[in-house]
Amino acid sequence: MDRKPNAENVVQFKPSAGELNSTIRRLSEDSSNVSWSRHALSRMAERGISTLDALRVLRTGDIDGEIEPGNDQGEWKVKVVARIKGNRDVGVVTVVIQGQRIFVKTAEWEDLK
Repeated sequence: MDRKPNAENVVQFKPSAGELNSTIRRLSEDSSNVSWSRHALSRMAERGISTLDALRVLRTGDIDGEIEPGNDQGEWKVKVVARIKGNRDVGVVTVVIQGQRIFVKTAEWEDLK
């Protein structure tokens, strides 16, 4: 009996926050691994958060909150938070895709919630 797994039968194992944080930091060191949604770029412009600010958050920040499955197999959605510009925290909501790419959904000031 030769059974091939299909998407409904595959169980994803959630990575630990430490593992995912390391992956995000490693991938974001090369900005070509990071893509930006139109929504993220628009909101960042409104909020005065530059792409360099968001990259700094990805490179130095820590995961805050739950690790959620993304829309597709092998995707994990998290918020990474770091302090920038003196004493302000920025949260960058991102999806790690197959451990190979980062997709930024939005960025926000954490103290304005």
